[in-house]
Amino acid sequence: MEMKKISSGKLRGMGYDARARVLQVQLDDGSMLQYSGVGAEAWRGLSTASSPWSYYRDNIEEEYAAKRVSAADGSSEPAAGKKNPLDDLFRRD
Repeated sequence: MEMKKISSGKLRGMGYDARARVLQVQLDDGSMLQYSGVGAEAWRGLSTASSPWSYYRDNIEEEYAAKRVSAADGSSEPAAGKKNPLDDLFRRD
């Protein structure tokens, strides 16, 4: 999926796969989120909005379930060598 770089609120990138109806966004903390079942009209609205961050919050984030994926390969596994910051909080001793 081709990602378009942007700088709007916490959004740093976005891309859309029309065939799969999958929207992918990158946030300013480097995390990637995928939203399934997103129609072309929602993508058009996001990609042409004067404030993509506001459109995203109002029309994507609240309407679709997100799946966190890694930026490198689109998988839901953590990137190699990167530690999840929540590991220390939920460590099993």
